[in-house]
Amino acid sequence: MSNVALITGASGGIGEELARIHAAKGGDLVLVARSLDKLEALKQELESQFGIQVVVVAKDLSSPTAAQEVFEHTEAQGIEVDVLINNAGFGGHGKFYERDLAADQAMMQLNMVTLTNLTHYYLQGMVARKRGKILNVSSTASFIPGPLQAVYYATKAYVTSFSQAIAEEVADKNISVTALCPGAVATGFVAAGDLDGVDIWKKAKSAKSVAECGYQAMEKGELVAFNESQLRFVLNWIIPLLPRKMVLKVSRQAMEKQ
Repeated sequence: MSNVALITGASGGIGEELARIHAAKGGDLVLVARSLDKLEALKQELESQFGIQVVVVAKDLSSPTAAQEVFEHTEAQGIEVDVLINNAGFGGHGKFYERDLAADQAMMQLNMVTLTNLTHYYLQGMVARKRGKILNVSSTASFIPGPLQAVYYATKAYVTSFSQAIAEEVADKNISVTALCPGAVATGFVAAGDLDGVDIWKKAKSAKSVAECGYQAMEKGELVAFNESQLRFVLNWIIPLLPRKMVLKVSRQAMEKQ
């Protein structure tokens, strides 16, 4: 296998679209998600259409041992991962004290811990080879606190901060790390996170357009990528100037169900 991209959450949404982009460029793939049926269907499609090789790994990445198991699987097959795309993640709506703690713990495990572990495992090989790219799918939510999605917003703040710090550490190793920070995206994330009725998802962007934005930014070695220039301007230049309590109120209003 050559120019191998490992993509988590590859059975749908942004992850699936990223797989299509990489395959179209002639790159081989390791696709990771829970649904074996969906992964196998995508594998057959991409191999047939683009003549590439695809390895599928059915794994629940919210398990504490999942990252190590995925790494050991690729190591056993002698697969060198050139591109790591940490896309898997989920959210959840509601007041923190009313939500199921186990659900939020699983969210933290997947969104932060598994992402960190996979980065640690595969980054070592990239450093040894002096080449590699990492794309961590974060969110515009990472720039502000998120009442009614408190844990989700906090996990994405971690991802954006972690990605930039690691990028600086490996800047002299011919390795880039990019945090993709999209706004609302039309994927299964909405239903899975109990976000139906939240107004901002009525204007959600397509998963394909977000994937294209992220992949291009990764290829260029950008630190942080936004798919919406207006959101980038607001988050970088307006939000930091506003009183914190005002930001919290606006953030909460954006998450209120209609």
